[in-house]
Amino acid sequence: MIKYFKNIDARTVEIETPENGAWVNITPPLKQSEFEQLSEELEIPLDFLMDSMDIDEKSRYELEDNVKLIVIKTPAGNASINESDAYYITIPIVIILTHNQILTVNSFDNAAINRFLDTFHNRHPEKRAMMVLKIFEKVTMNFLDYLKEINQLRNTLEQKLYDSNRNEELLSIMRIQKSLVYFLTALRSNELLLMKLERTNFLGLNEDEKEFLHDLIVDTSQALEMANVYTNILSSTMDAFASIISNNLNIVMKRLTSITIVLTFPALVASVYGMNVEIPFAHSAHAFYIPIILSIVVSVIMSWYFMKKKWF
Repeated sequence: MIKYFKNIDARTVEIETPENGAWVNITPPLKQSEFEQLSEELEIPLDFLMDSMDIDEKSRYELEDNVKLIVIKTPAGNASINESDAYYITIPIVIILTHNQILTVNSFDNAAINRFLDTFHNRHPEKRAMMVLKIFEKVTMNFLDYLKEINQLRNTLEQKLYDSNRNEELLSIMRIQKSLVYFLTALRSNELLLMKLERTNFLGLNEDEKEFLHDLIVDTSQALEMANVYTNILSSTMDAFASIISNNLNIVMKRLTSITIVLTFPALVASVYGMNVEIPFAHSAHAFYIPIILSIVVSVIMSWYFMKKKWF
């Protein structure tokens, strides 16, 4: 789906054709025929448009025929129905600067572009470099927001783990860990991209824009540090609770073993008195009560011993 937007009198207006100074936003469903038509109409290399189809595309920039391509990674919720997949993944946003327009191509609907659309009426289309930097800003804000959500989800799962011996909570934490791996990889890639843009001045920034880009690099580094911290905490948490679950299992097995031993002595006494041989007190009037009393006494003694050793 291709939509064209223009800033008219501080209002975001959707237009029918890609006029000069327009923002062209391409969202799913993506069609090969639309890409080919747009490539021919706006004189954009077709490969630039097709790069958005590869979810594993790395953050980078490229120049061809005076058309600039920038790929940056942004977080998104994972719509997979597989219960072992990560809660969140990262997807590429392709930004293309033509002679007269700015294009963004998204393989999935994402919050960064939606946020940019919400503030598009405040943008100045003639300041194309600043518009690109604003998209970078929304991407970084998305990472920070998702990291906060991940941290809250981690805290909730940790509380559940204190009262649970099941594997479901550990599997959920593993899904969070997968999400953080995606975030770490994308944030490192984004940070390198921004630093390279600052070093080469690929966008032709002025002094104010360079300062804004430097602030974005700092924010991206902060998000990367947060992701690293959460990953380390999560790894420690998984190791600790795996040990706790193992210890709980050992305690349960110890209790079951103790109960088995306590029940073994009455069975042993009953077996001895059930033999078809002469045994003491076999002809006594209290022969029925003797093994029962003996079994109870031995069981009580063994139970007291195990309780003293704190096996129960």
